[in-house]
Amino acid sequence: MKSRSPLVNRIAIVVCAVVLTSIVSMATTLAVSKSIEGNATAINLAGALRMGAFRLLSHAASPGENQAGENNIRNLTAAYELRLRDSNITRAIPAAQDHPLAEQYRAIETYWEQTLRPALENHPQDASISTQMLETTERYVASVNQLVSMLERRTEARIGLLHLIQIISLVFAILIIIALFVDLRNRVLKPLRKLVDIAKAVGEQDFSRKASLRGSDELAQLGSAFDQMSSELALTYYELEERARRKTEELEKSHAALQLLHASSRSLFANHDLCSGAVPMLQELEELLGIGPIQLYLHDKESSEPVQAVTTASAERPFYCRDHLCNACLVTPEVFDELPIETHDGRRLLLPIRTPGKLLGTLEVWYPAEKGLSDTSRRLLETLSDQLATAIFLERQITEEQQLTLVEERTVIARELHDSLAQSLSYLKMQVARLRRLKIEGDQKSAHDAILEELSTGLNSAYRQLRELLATFRLKLDTPDLATALRKTIEEFSVRLGKPVGLNYNLPPQTLSANEEIHTLQIVREGLANAVKHADATEIFVDVVFESPQVTARIRDNGKGLPDGGQPVNHYGLIIMQDRARTLGGQVAVRDRDKGGVEVILKFVPKSRHLIPTETTNT
Repeated sequence: MKSRSPLVNRIAIVVCAVVLTSIVSMATTLAVSKSIEGNATAINLAGALRMGAFRLLSHAASPGENQAGENNIRNLTAAYELRLRDSNITRAIPAAQDHPLAEQYRAIETYWEQTLRPALENHPQDASISTQMLETTERYVASVNQLVSMLERRTEARIGLLHLIQIISLVFAILIIIALFVDLRNRVLKPLRKLVDIAKAVGEQDFSRKASLRGSDELAQLGSAFDQMSSELALTYYELEERARRKTEELEKSHAALQLLHASSRSLFANHDLCSGAVPMLQELEELLGIGPIQLYLHDKESSEPVQAVTTASAERPFYCRDHLCNACLVTPEVFDELPIETHDGRRLLLPIRTPGKLLGTLEVWYPAEKGLSDTSRRLLETLSDQLATAIFLERQITEEQQLTLVEERTVIARELHDSLAQSLSYLKMQVARLRRLKIEGDQKSAHDAILEELSTGLNSAYRQLRELLATFRLKLDTPDLATALRKTIEEFSVRLGKPVGLNYNLPPQTLSANEEIHTLQIVREGLANAVKHADATEIFVDVVFESPQVTARIRDNGKGLPDGGQPVNHYGLIIMQDRARTLGGQVAVRDRDKGGVEVILKFVPKSRHLIPTETTNT
């Protein structure tokens, strides 16, 4: 069974105390009043005994017949004795034998029986009252007076006790009432005021007020519940404020990030270069979201692993960097060591760079492990990956369109040359052949033959140069990239040479434009053709490498080297290579090697790059 609450227990104790005080007061009052019941009658009867003693004395001295007088005095003493032993008097006498009132009563009885009664009964009729008789009667009356006084004092004492009991009961009742009011004030009224104040403070969003009530009663438990509720409300309120603050900051970051993405999308689509268009934007996004570094990997058909195209933080200059003046992604080793990468308490988010049906690359985002990455930041990064995918896709589409346009233009030029100049040269060659058949005699034969020889040589040279131009214009990249075209070219010339031609290729993806790839491929083909046709080489090596910020192409052979004039007679291949190198903004050098053979070196800086401004990207 569940026990009653402390507050109910206290009220029950107070009620019980009041009831108990009332019961004790009433019981003691009843007992005292019961104890003094009949005392007044006893006092009256005892007082009448005094008068009765003097009356007996007067009857004893009054004249009368002897026999009648004796009978009369005896009757009077018997009646007096009955009044002396009246039940109203004996009830007022305590039952305890050693009580003074009981001893006094016994002494009066004894004196009556042994002294006064015999004296009265034996007193002669018509005799005057002797002094001894009078003294005996007075002593008896004095004893009765003392008994009456003792009865009066005993009655007054009982009445005083009754008053004292009533006063004590009243005092107890007052104390209980005062204690009740004090307890109600301390245990009920004050806690209720505190609880009301706390409720008002909570309504005003003040959670610092505490009841701090001690005890185990209902109000103390309610105060503890209020304190706990206030603490939980404060925690909830502060959590809501913190969440609202974080949400506001997140929204502000999202707004700033969206503005950044909007500006970066225009930059990406305007620059047509990932490095200049993406790195500044990614660095601002890192600072805004508290993440980084961010790395962009592109998928290349010629590489089994994704190729890094962009990074926002690097301790060393990346392989694909196109300009030594660009320090956009360079940071100190100390800063790099503090970045949240795999070995420095970082977590990585991989986002696909994809268009419908095609995966272009991967965006790798590092962020601190203790902070995590919010859903808003994740959505922003997903939006960024979509923008990068669109930019990369459009850039590749533009490159393909440029290649197709260039091929179409070159095809048209080749067709026009073939239909006009090539036919004219063929016609002139046929006319020279007809002139050779003419028989010219005399002194003019030698001059005639010399002129025909020069004319034939010039026509043959012009026709050969035209064929080379036609071959150049008809050359097209029917492969997806320069690397594949070079490998096919190497296979072609390996067959013509009869031995494998070595190839070392390490250009980063999207390094060259379509026009630059065509010219680079043609120069490599021209160098290989010269090595196969004129050098009598047994070993040929081709290197196409990226030595930031320029591209270097080398064709080496172990053949017989260059003629004394530095160029074969009536050969325009080297001139065409130099023209192509100037078109690329670079230069080509043809020289003998120390170990024998010829080395053709092409060096140029790709014009397709858009350098990041130094003043805005230096770290």
